[in-house]
Amino acid sequence: MLKKRRLFVDADACPVKKEIEQVAAHYPVSLIFVASYSHYSIDSAPGWIYVDPDKEAADIYIVNHAEEGDIVVTQDMGLSSLLTHKHVYVLTPGGNLVKEKDMPNILHRRYMSYKQLAQGNRIKGPKPFSLKDRQRFCRSLENLLSQLS
Repeated sequence: MLKKRRLFVDADACPVKKEIEQVAAHYPVSLIFVASYSHYSIDSAPGWIYVDPDKEAADIYIVNHAEEGDIVVTQDMGLSSLLTHKHVYVLTPGGNLVKEKDMPNILHRRYMSYKQLAQGNRIKGPKPFSLKDRQRFCRSLENLLSQLS
């Protein structure tokens, strides 16, 4: 019997949770939202896993449970680097598929940004999340799920 592919969502700050539910409903995937207990809601649907409110608890849960061939939606590039190494598909909320070969450059840019912050310099933050970003994400998730089904 073939194991059902799982789609994990690093849910605490994910701006596309509704879109993920809508797209994933058309594919044979198990949807797992991982969030801190501080975001707990009595109205949570099945498929929500709550973890300690510690800073990296959701990331640790995802790293420990995601397996080769699973999909993770996250904007955390540190988490992405741990997952791409395990041959997990990583998709950002902006619709970018993160590849293992790109991780050294991504992590270097992240390091340089943190270094600038530590020196007291200001860095430009992300642009506001737009409707185009949501649409690009939906297309990317749809494409990925259709290729893997």
